[in-house]
Amino acid sequence: MHLAYPVVLAALLFSVGVYGVLARRNAVLVLMSVELMLNAVNLNLVAFDAWLRDALHAGQALTLFTITVAAAEIGLGLAIVLLLFRARGTADIDRATALGDPAEPHTPAEEQPVAAEALKGRATA
Repeated sequence: MHLAYPVVLAALLFSVGVYGVLARRNAVLVLMSVELMLNAVNLNLVAFDAWLRDALHAGQALTLFTITVAAAEIGLGLAIVLLLFRARGTADIDRATALGDPAEPHTPAEEQPVAAEALKGRATA
């Protein structure tokens, strides 16, 4: 088998993963896209290991290490997403950027009242 087939497949998987990270707003879908990118890297590692006929099988060993790191990453990532969902009621990444009190509703900057007037009142008091 030619080396080009798994490399092209890995490039396609990686491209879909990058698109998912950049275009999605749901944290779970972003984590799934990161996993796609890691699987593309794993596919390249195994393909080059088979193509080079490495006696130590370093590509396969690195793939096992990458799978272990990916499992730990997805476990921690899902725990963070669940805490975010419990606190905010949504897994939207745009809403997660405001790290203030979860009891306060999130409003974009253009909808917030002018804070300069409020700060002037505090400074004089």
